[in-house]
Amino acid sequence: MAIAKQKITLNASRDIPFNKLVLSQANVRRIKNGQSIEDLAASIARRGLLQSLNVRPVLDGERNETGMFEVPAGGRRYRALELLVKQKRMAKTEAVPCVVSEANSIVPIEEDSLAENFQREDLHPLDMFRAFQTLHDQGATHEEIATRFFVSASFVQQRLRIAKVSPKLLDIYEQDGMKLDQLMAFTVTDDHARQEQVWEALQKSWSQEPHQIRRMLTETAIRASDRRALFVGVDAYVAAGGIVLRDLFEADNGGWLQDPALLDGLVGEKLRASAEEIAAEGWKWIVVDVDLPYGHEHGMRSLTGTFADLTDEEKANREALRNEYDQIEAQYGEADELPDEVDQRLGEIEQALEQFENRPMIYKAAEIARAGAFVSIDRDGNLVVDRGYVRPEDEAPETVDGEADQPQDEPEGDSADSAVRRTTITIGVQASEPDEEDESDTIKPLPERLVIDLTAHRTLALRNAVAGNPHIAMTALLHRLVLDCFGHRSSTGCLEASVRHVYFTAQDADLKDSPAAKAVADRQEAWKADVLFGDDEVLWTWLDALDEASRLALLAHCVSFGINALYERINPYGSGVSQHGLEQRLRQADRLARVTGLDMVDAGWRPTVANYLGRVTKSRILEAVREGAGERAAQLIDHLKKGEMAKEAERLLADSGWLPESLRLAGDEPAVDQQGEDEGDDAALPAFLAGDQDVAAGAEEPVQPIAAE
Repeated sequence: MAIAKQKITLNASRDIPFNKLVLSQANVRRIKNGQSIEDLAASIARRGLLQSLNVRPVLDGERNETGMFEVPAGGRRYRALELLVKQKRMAKTEAVPCVVSEANSIVPIEEDSLAENFQREDLHPLDMFRAFQTLHDQGATHEEIATRFFVSASFVQQRLRIAKVSPKLLDIYEQDGMKLDQLMAFTVTDDHARQEQVWEALQKSWSQEPHQIRRMLTETAIRASDRRALFVGVDAYVAAGGIVLRDLFEADNGGWLQDPALLDGLVGEKLRASAEEIAAEGWKWIVVDVDLPYGHEHGMRSLTGTFADLTDEEKANREALRNEYDQIEAQYGEADELPDEVDQRLGEIEQALEQFENRPMIYKAAEIARAGAFVSIDRDGNLVVDRGYVRPEDEAPETVDGEADQPQDEPEGDSADSAVRRTTITIGVQASEPDEEDESDTIKPLPERLVIDLTAHRTLALRNAVAGNPHIAMTALLHRLVLDCFGHRSSTGCLEASVRHVYFTAQDADLKDSPAAKAVADRQEAWKADVLFGDDEVLWTWLDALDEASRLALLAHCVSFGINALYERINPYGSGVSQHGLEQRLRQADRLARVTGLDMVDAGWRPTVANYLGRVTKSRILEAVREGAGERAAQLIDHLKKGEMAKEAERLLADSGWLPESLRLAGDEPAVDQQGEDEGDDAALPAFLAGDQDVAAGAEEPVQPIAAE
C-alpha cells in the first residue's frame, strides 16, 4: 500500500503591532542597492504595505517566546515603516501584516532572508513600459507617473515612446529577438510600417547596430542642424505643418525634419523675400541660390565702394565701448579666470564694436544700375548678401573721347518693382550620373566625368601647395618662360603661364568647402585688401616698393591660379586639348605634387558616397575597400546592395588614407591593410564590425519601479 506524501503547511499570517517588531541581525542585505528608504516610505504611504514582512518569534534564554518578533526578510520595508512612525504619519502600534515562521524551524533564519531576495524576479522592461502606458491612458501625466515611481519625467517619456513602437517589433523584443538598445532606436519615428520595413531589411545585413537603425529611419529626413533648417527655423517649419522626428535616447541636435519639400518651399519663399528687399536698392540683377558654387563670380568685375560714415552719436558710443573694454581688461588683466558676468559683458562689447566695423558699403548709383548681387545661405543658416559685381556684357561701352557712356535713365514708375523684375533665382544642378551600371566583376576605367571631378580636387590642392612654396612657384614660372623665349613651346602644359585663371566647369558639391578652396579664398581676400588697385602707375609703384619676401609670396599666389591639373576629354580635331597635351599636363602635375609634398589625404580629401563611392560600380567599391581596409572588410560588405555598400564603404575608408588612382602620384600604389590577417579576423575592423554590444553606450538601463520589498 502506497504511503501518501505529507502535504506542506504554509506559515500563518498575523497582524502584529509595529512596536513588537525588531530588525533581525540575520538579514543578509547589508549593502544599499536600488530604491531609497525615503522613496519606499512614500510608496507605502500612498499604496499601503503590498507585501507582508517575514518574522520569527524572539525566544528568551529558556527558549520561550517573549512576545517580540524579529524581521529577517523585509528589512527595508521595516526601515520605511520605522521612518513613517518617526514622521508621525503612522502609529507605533499600527498592525503590520506578517508571515510568521516557526521559531524552532529546521530552516536557518538567514535562509529566509536570502530566499526572499534571491528568488525575486525583476519585472520585464516591456511590462513596465506597457504599465506606464496604461497609467498614462488613465489620465496620469508624465510628471505624475514619475513622482509615483521616483524616476525622472524624461525616463517616463522615453518608456512611453518605446511602448508605442510597432506591436510586431515589441513581440520580437519580448521573445528576445531584439536588444533593448535596438528597440530604443526605432522610437525616432512613429511610422509602424517603416519600422517593420527597416527591421526586415536589417535581417539581411551584417550590421544591426542602433546607429544603423536610426540612419535608415531618418535617411529621407533633414537634420535640424542643416543650413536650410537653421535659416527658416524649426518653429516656422512646424507652424507650416512640418513634422520633426526626435530621439529621446540620444543627442539628436534638434532632430530631423521629415518633409524636405515643405522645408525647401519655405527656404525659397524666405530667400525670394530677401531678394526683393535687396532689389529695391536698384541692382540690375540678383542671383539667389541656397548654395552658390565655387567661382560663381568668375569673369565679373567687383565694384569698389566706400564704407558709410559713422554719425557723431555712433562715434561717441564706439569710443565709450572701447574705454569700457580697456577698463575691464586693466581691472582683470592679472586674474586667472574672469567672473561669468564680466566675461559676458566683454563678449557683448566685442560684438557691438564688430557691428561698427561691419558698416554697409556705399556704391555709386550709376554703378548699381549695371551691377548685381548674390544671395545665399552660409553653414550657420545666416543670410549672405554679396553685392557689387558687374558682368562683362554690362560694362559701360567706351566712347570716342575715352569717356564711358552713362547708363540710360530708368523709366518712370516703381524702381523697386523694376529691379525685382530683373532678379533671377538660380538653382545649382549637378550633372546626372548614368542610371545603369555594369555589375560584372571586371574592373573598368573610371567614368570620365568622375575623373574630371577628382582632378578638379587635385588641381585646387596643387594651387594651394604651389602658393605655399614661392621658390617652386618661381621655378615653375621660369621653366614656362624659358620654353617660350627659346622657341621650345609645344603645348601649354600644366602651368598656364599667362597667368590665366583656370575655372572648373564641372565640380561636385563639396569642392568649394574643401580646405584648399578655403585657404585659396582667404589668401585672395587678404591680398585684395592690401593691393592698391588704382591706375597702372599707382599699382606699379606699390609693387616696386614691396620687399622681396612679399613680392615672392604675391608671385606664388598669382602663379597658383594658373595651375591646371584637370583631366579633359581629348578632341582630335584641334579644338581643346590633344592627347599629347593632356599627357604632358598630367605628367607636370605629378611633378608639382611631388616637389611640393602634396598629399591629397592631408589636403582633406576623403572618399564619400557623394564624391566617389556612390558614382562607381560595386566592383570599384569592393576594390577600394580591399585596398584601404583589407580583404576581410571587403568580404563583409560584398553581399550588400550598391547603396548600402557605398555607405558602409565610406565608414570603412574614412581614416584609411585610401585614394583613387586619379589622386595618387604616378607610380604610387595603395598600401593594403593586412593587419586584420596578421592579428585575427577582427583586428583591423572598426568596432561596429567586430561584434555587438549588449547595451548601446549611453543607453539608460531600465529602472524597476518597486511596489514592495
